[in-house]
Amino acid sequence: MSERGEAVVVSGDRQEALRRALGPDMVLVGDEVARYCRDWHGDVTTGAVAVLRPRTTEQVAAAVRACVSLGLSIVPQGGNTGLVLGATPDQPERQVVISLERMAQIRRIDADDFSAVVEAGCILSEFKDAVARQGMFFPLALGAQGSCRIGGNVSTNAGGINVLRYGMTRELVLGLEVVLPDGTIFDGLSTLRKDNRGIDLKQIFIGAEGTLGIITAVSVKLMPQPDQVATALVGLNALDDVISLYRRARRDCCDLLSAFEFMPPLAFVLAREAIPDLAMPMAGDYPAYALMEISGSGLVDIADLMERFLGGVMEEGLVADGVIATSESQARNLWLFREGMNEGQAKRGPHLRTDISVPLSRLADFVRDAEAAVAEALPDCVSVSYGHVGDGNVHLNVLPPAGLSPQECAAQIYAAKGAINAVLDTYQGSISAEHGIGRLKKADFEARLPAVRRKLLTALKGAVDPTFVMNPGCQLNFVDNS
Repeated sequence: MSERGEAVVVSGDRQEALRRALGPDMVLVGDEVARYCRDWHGDVTTGAVAVLRPRTTEQVAAAVRACVSLGLSIVPQGGNTGLVLGATPDQPERQVVISLERMAQIRRIDADDFSAVVEAGCILSEFKDAVARQGMFFPLALGAQGSCRIGGNVSTNAGGINVLRYGMTRELVLGLEVVLPDGTIFDGLSTLRKDNRGIDLKQIFIGAEGTLGIITAVSVKLMPQPDQVATALVGLNALDDVISLYRRARRDCCDLLSAFEFMPPLAFVLAREAIPDLAMPMAGDYPAYALMEISGSGLVDIADLMERFLGGVMEEGLVADGVIATSESQARNLWLFREGMNEGQAKRGPHLRTDISVPLSRLADFVRDAEAAVAEALPDCVSVSYGHVGDGNVHLNVLPPAGLSPQECAAQIYAAKGAINAVLDTYQGSISAEHGIGRLKKADFEARLPAVRRKLLTALKGAVDPTFVMNPGCQLNFVDNS
């Protein structure tokens, strides 16, 4: 694997054998493989023997059988928007990418059953729009939803901004269709809510990042479409106050609270570096900010609930200032600060991106301790902490100073990760809240893996994929080097 290099293209008899077995329409080789072998941020570029693009589940099964017969291992790929190199090949001379991008059909939407069946390659935003046209709602919401695909969302158990109300992707899945490592098809596309016939097999594929099989279709839960949404941005005097505000919001707004994010003052600077014409929503500058959303449908008056809630906490002094969006465009402007800060960080160059979860009650303490550890070890670096308060998910990113060489920058990123993880271990938190493990976090994952859990994971992999054909090198060291 080369960083910021050209894609490695491997030619030979195996490419021709794949064409003969699968037809030229399915097989990409040469320069055409490059865009499938580069990670989302462009930090890593690699290569593959070929990229296979099936159109049906049966073609996926045929592709798997062909790869196995040729001694090739498989890297499944959806929208290639992951952040941990889970869909990036790391052995170009012996790996094939199977892209699900052509399997993008919505097989059915059943409004009476509050369910849908969708193929793995369907783009998340397109699926959400199709569901909305039938008066329904699929609540998974991610920054990359215009590019990411349903199969990848399920394979990584994606999170996003609505987890506190609707749960991770796992909670939205009713059934799966999966092509197994031997090319057989597991058909578990049930839409039953209650099915207690023994072990729930779909769960072993959710979050497995393609290491046990290739998800080709998903049946999911749908919700009533919220026809009322209230969005507010508030300024507070401390991160501890953000936690107190969330506790109050959960009590007073109950399950109507659909998003609750926290941001530092630097978020607004970073967002405007990426989107210069963003209008500042408040005049003051506060130590901490919260972006919250309440949504619902039917007879509940969401706007009144938001006004009464914020009026009460401001009168008590918990919130210093705030603004409620009065239109969809104003709400979108508020969310652009949350989304734009990521673009602003990217514009400053390579940096550490973390995806941490800690107990919600200890979130503020963790942020203070981890930022202090980074400041002590790397005083010239800038820490940016933000995330999803409702599920304890913190993205504590670290920006090295400008002007460093690539080697110096990489060294500071590595040191920052070590400082943060050392604090995280004392809080018994997780190094991956919503992004997965992939290849990027494998060493940190394995270093913290208890023996019993390792034994169970190894046994599961050996039972389902004994020849290590599915995404070797991802999550754990399951690579067969024979």
